[in-house]
Amino acid sequence: MAKSAQHAPVVHSRGPDPIDVEVGLNLRRARRERGVSQAEVGDALGITFQQVQKYERGANRVSASMLVKAARFLGVRAADLLPPDDNARSSEALLRRLADSPAAGRAVEAYCGIPSPVLRRTVLQLMRALSAQADPVSDD
Repeated sequence: MAKSAQHAPVVHSRGPDPIDVEVGLNLRRARRERGVSQAEVGDALGITFQQVQKYERGANRVSASMLVKAARFLGVRAADLLPPDDNARSSEALLRRLADSPAAGRAVEAYCGIPSPVLRRTVLQLMRALSAQADPVSDD
């Protein structure tokens, strides 16, 4: 009798897949850029706004058909909602951290809203200095 091949066990990580998180972040960005609410997206796609929230957080995966429908509704290409091929793995850790911290998204939005490049650099320097001195316990 032939021996069965032994395979390494598949390890499933907890939490959303980083690619699903990135798709959700891209969906949120496209929706916000167009001034559309989650409820409006949900109505257009025949789903609840809660489902749209789950898509945007990466908690639920967006099917291919739903991705295409969402892209059409938002007037973007479906590919615009997908992560870039060469960047998907390199941004994995950052996406997990962003998904785990509700305040991170608000901080990024506030930073992007600063019109002065000099002021943005100053804010970034301040954030780096504060994070170097930060207590490892998080409030988020």
